Amino acid sequence: MITPEIAPANFIRNIIENDLATNKWGGRVVTRFPPEPNGYLHIGHAKSICLNFGLAQEFKGSCHLRFDDTNPTKEETEYVESIEADVRWLGFDWGEDLFYASDYFQALYDHAVALIKQGKAYVDDQSAEAIRATRGTLTEPGKDSPWRSRTVEENLDIFTRMAAGEFEDGSRVLRAKIDMAHPNLHMRDPTLFRIRKVSHHRTGGKWCVYPMYDYTHCISDSIEGITHSICTLEFEDNRILYDWFLDELALYHPQQIEFARLNLEYVVVSKRKLLTLVKEGHVGGWDDPRMPTLSGLRRRGFTPESIRLFCERIGVGRKESWIGMDVLEKAVRDDLNPKAPRVMGVLDPLKVVIDNYPEGQVEELEAPYFPDDPPRMGSRKVPFSRELYIEREDFLESPPKKFWRLAPGREVRLRWAYFVTCTGLVKNDQGEVIEVHCAYDPATKGGDSPDGRSPKGTIHWVSAPQSLTAEVRLYDRLFAVPRPDSEERDFRDLLNPDALKIIPHAALEPSLAGARAGERFQFERKGYFFADPQDSAPGKPVFNRIVTLRDSWAKIVEAQKKGR
Repeated sequence: MITPEIAPANFIRNIIENDLATNKWGGRVVTRFPPEPNGYLHIGHAKSICLNFGLAQEFKGSCHLRFDDTNPTKEETEYVESIEADVRWLGFDWGEDLFYASDYFQALYDHAVALIKQGKAYVDDQSAEAIRATRGTLTEPGKDSPWRSRTVEENLDIFTRMAAGEFEDGSRVLRAKIDMAHPNLHMRDPTLFRIRKVSHHRTGGKWCVYPMYDYTHCISDSIEGITHSICTLEFEDNRILYDWFLDELALYHPQQIEFARLNLEYVVVSKRKLLTLVKEGHVGGWDDPRMPTLSGLRRRGFTPESIRLFCERIGVGRKESWIGMDVLEKAVRDDLNPKAPRVMGVLDPLKVVIDNYPEGQVEELEAPYFPDDPPRMGSRKVPFSRELYIEREDFLESPPKKFWRLAPGREVRLRWAYFVTCTGLVKNDQGEVIEVHCAYDPATKGGDSPDGRSPKGTIHWVSAPQSLTAEVRLYDRLFAVPRPDSEERDFRDLLNPDALKIIPHAALEPSLAGARAGERFQFERKGYFFADPQDSAPGKPVFNRIVTLRDSWAKIVEAQKKGR
């Protein structure tokens, strides 16, 4: 587990600094972020975005946003637009450096023809299944295709006809001719082009042969003059192929550098699995606040600064590791703590009647938005009356030791208001406490006592008659286990049933009626909350809990360990 205190250094920064010192790339730093537009970006992509764009900014270079749109069966304009929005939300801008792999389809085709003419590529009539079956294993060599010995003329003729749409999908592919006994399986005659008679979101029906990723991305890097082609460790074994294509074609050759991807607990980041959750209705969409997508985190209320802070803290290394969700949540808290004004909201209301407070009287009490720095953003008036709401959990009829909140005969401080003492209670027919009666001390206005006494407990409250009734959504971790991909059960069976709890009638201080969609607040003692930008309306905000004030899951995990 990585914590911010022992986060690894960014070794890629060291490489770039050395390259600049030796003038390896003529003083240039050009990186790229190359997503495939077949889904929404997730928290794992954020690490790559911050790394590529961040290094380009740091060294006064440029970072290209390039869409790897080579598979028209899965790609949509919706995904392109969402990716652009996510990158901008994180605070980065590609300027004029927006590219698509489809920009290079003609060049990729021409380079494939060049490989054929060199005797380095051939058309294979085998099915995809047959190609996989003859690829071999790590200990056994593959078998040559029966079509591997075709002449250059035959290959040129058939490939031209493939591009003209003469053959059916899946009937033929173009493969590189390298070495079917190579110890690296990626070098065993990889596929360069396959037939797909599908309309492309940008090129329409112009092409019916589409290039594969390994072939496309190195040539795209070369065309764009990328200096540092940064990718995750899963592509380390592909680097030899990256180099082979560029060397055989005698093209400008960027440097591929691999880093450890982000493995975050309590989520899955497989686009296929996330799409399954969306299509099967387990979540409300790609931007559901329970999702690890950037649009989901944005809808929940995460700030781009908190995501960038998180990525900075976890560092960039070469060793795969798992990051605890608490590291991400702490980054959010640390970012929001100096930004989010404090307000009071009661999520599970219990009525309190102050018997010695004048009936019908309402007074306005001063409450600062930032208690540690009152002049900052000033304060607001909160109404105080005879009838209040407090959190149900803040009262116990028979409290255990070290319970410092309200109980029969006990005095507590009401935040920014008065000291009150519980004098009685009312129960319903089921024996549940439905109302608490108290007496207040008028001399303690503002929460201070002239005689110096200080109750151990301070609780928040709202005035019942003036309270704002609002919907509050409590979001938590999407999965109930830390590493759902590592479990033998279906990942859908591991979803956390408490990932969303809807409170339809929370009681909030009336100042929140003016909350604008997209504003963030700290509900004192309850967490950080965000006025949902889609469902909030003027005077009727809907609040999403972004994160609790502390890592409550740590207590849950510890309790589970003790239980075992």
